Amino acid sequence: MNVSIEITLMPLQDQYEAPIKEFIKCLRASDFKVLENPLSTQIYGAYAPLMIFLTEAIEASFNGLDAGMINLKIVKSDRSGYRSNF
Repeated sequence: MNVSIEITLMPLQDQYEAPIKEFIKCLRASDFKVLENPLSTQIYGAYAPLMIFLTEAIEASFNGLDAGMINLKIVKSDRSGYRSNF
């Protein structure tokens, strides 16, 4: 089963840019398809391996933060090829 996951990492600290950049670099270094925009990052792949990867990546990111929050939106399908028709 393939999924599409939208991720928004929000460090709750003054120095927030570096942890976000490091998290995105971690996602980019994976074998999963990653797309970015100014508000969030999307990652696409098979559910089980992607969730294992994200669990480890999120834990590593949180270990480097004083406080933080992450939002995930998970869609059951690969939406990486979506293009609006309007």
